[in-house]
Amino acid sequence: MENAGRVGVLAGGDSPEREVSLVSGEHVKRALESLGHDVQLIITGELDDLFPVLDGVDVVFNCLHGGSGEDGTVQLFLDVMGIPYAGSGAQACARAMDKVQAKSIFGTMRVPTPPWLSLEKGTPAAFVDRVRDALSAPFVVKPTHLGSTIGVTVVENADDLPTAVEDVFDRHGTVLVESYIAGRELTVGILLLDGEEVPLPVIEIRTPDALFDYRAKYTDGVAEFVVPAPVPGDVAREVQAISLRAHQTLGCYGFSRVDLRMSEDGTPYVLEVNTLPGMTPISDLPRAAAAAGIRFEQLVELMLKTSIKEDG
Repeated sequence: MENAGRVGVLAGGDSPEREVSLVSGEHVKRALESLGHDVQLIITGELDDLFPVLDGVDVVFNCLHGGSGEDGTVQLFLDVMGIPYAGSGAQACARAMDKVQAKSIFGTMRVPTPPWLSLEKGTPAAFVDRVRDALSAPFVVKPTHLGSTIGVTVVENADDLPTAVEDVFDRHGTVLVESYIAGRELTVGILLLDGEEVPLPVIEIRTPDALFDYRAKYTDGVAEFVVPAPVPGDVAREVQAISLRAHQTLGCYGFSRVDLRMSEDGTPYVLEVNTLPGMTPISDLPRAAAAAGIRFEQLVELMLKTSIKEDG
């Protein structure tokens, strides 16, 4: 991307994913510098910190994960300031970060997702009764607005559900419970290539535990990543098509990472869409790009180009 001007790489942020964001930001900064870009690494804390440090920045590469960096707040802030940025716009980020809203949209648009219920107002006890009536164990209990599997637990026994629900609700003010899909953990990167958004090779993630949790995601050697996933070609194409549909259904643009579970009968279920996927050396999007023959530096350049939106 020629003549991008000064690229501000945002890292840090105000979410529990701050440390991962710092690693992503440093690697993106190095890649952009190796490509000849004028780069400024901007390590932020609160949103209020952004205004003064963006002076002189011509385009933003956002490596903030979770919190206001990924929920559309920073994107809206940049829109108001007139600073272009890579990736999805504010509304798409907000939809993807809000698991309840995203799953509601998936249901309307027939994107397969695990059965679920959420509690945003009311009492956990009454909610637990509803869950027991509608869903069967095991359950996945999670906050509605966090990423990197933070705060997510698998509840094997219905008797343990009240404690898990109350813990998440007390900590975060909302809670989502979905049916646990026994099967395989898959993820698909989406990337804008030659003007068309395409799904990258499917990755299968094998972990020692029921969840691909924070430790497995960011500790080298805990999880095994198999790319391309050892599934028949028609299955891989179906998973990729569903992933692309999930990305586009939420209005995402340029790139994302779609996480899925494939049940034992081969049915893929979308768990969530991540509009700002990790860019660490062991992150999924760079792995998928590498399997497609795209080096990390090339990937970063392609992502930066998405700052030039289709509408201008």
